[in-house]
Amino acid sequence: MDLIHKFLNVVFPIVSFIIFIFLLPILSLYRLLSFRIRSVFRENLAGKVVLITGASAGIGEHLAYEYAKHGARLALVARREEVLTAVAGKAKKLGSPDVMVIKADVSKIEDCKRFVDETINHFGELDCLINNAGIAIVGLFEDQERITDHTSVMDINFWGSVNATHFALPHLKKSKGRIVVIGSCGGWFTTPKVSVYNASKAAQQSFFETLRLELAPDIGITIVTLGLVDTYLATNEFIYKTNLDKTPLLSVGGCAKEIVNSVRRGDEHLTEPRWMRTVYLWVMLLPELMSVARRLVNAKRGTTSPNQESQTTGQPLDIKHD
Repeated sequence: MDLIHKFLNVVFPIVSFIIFIFLLPILSLYRLLSFRIRSVFRENLAGKVVLITGASAGIGEHLAYEYAKHGARLALVARREEVLTAVAGKAKKLGSPDVMVIKADVSKIEDCKRFVDETINHFGELDCLINNAGIAIVGLFEDQERITDHTSVMDINFWGSVNATHFALPHLKKSKGRIVVIGSCGGWFTTPKVSVYNASKAAQQSFFETLRLELAPDIGITIVTLGLVDTYLATNEFIYKTNLDKTPLLSVGGCAKEIVNSVRRGDEHLTEPRWMRTVYLWVMLLPELMSVARRLVNAKRGTTSPNQESQTTGQPLDIKHD
């Protein structure tokens, strides 16, 4: 058995490299043509029922507005009902024929079941589930005073999307619907001081990539991996602590528009900004070089800002995509 692996260790990389040389140009052309065709024949969202978690602010809020412009009916879920009601009012003005507000916490499995049930009871169907809610804790892992806080990160970012999906699946199968996962480039491009957040996003992506195989062709899945988005969490302190202060911000409105366009095309993956796909290649093909570069940046930066104390270390920040 070991001899087989030794043989494959030598032969498989060489054969793969040769195959890649021939296949990549063909695959690139196929992707371009497929993208053009799907861009022409995009899904009509008018009247579709879309459930969005973490919809009271940030990406979730602007996704509600974008879907409203296309005439979708909306079920908006978040913990802050008063703010959510204001979002619903604006969504109606933008063109949504029907918007319902559901106060719920995705970290509670009973809430996940309840907001799916309430959506079905109100609309009678479900066409799209958008798993968007999430939180982050910023700070060096060794400095965390309340290790139990990390449980909430996994409960919301990972289990919240898993549980909501579980209860939505029977209804999405009936409608031949779609699941949209709002992930993060942090799942594969790790930055310091958000260790558990990055782990939760990596777990989320792995789960839904597996689920895509299990559910095809009944339910489509679009996995979105985002860079740094200009939401209220992207404060100067947050950006500095995670060594992302040289990274340009994505506008939240433009980001939401790209996500909706991607879903309408039926894309399986969307990375925003698109140049981060190139960074992904660097991480996958030259991991040693990227690791050294990130360590140098981290060592030069140090652990805290010279102008401010670490006020959020060990403290859970509010909703990441909410």
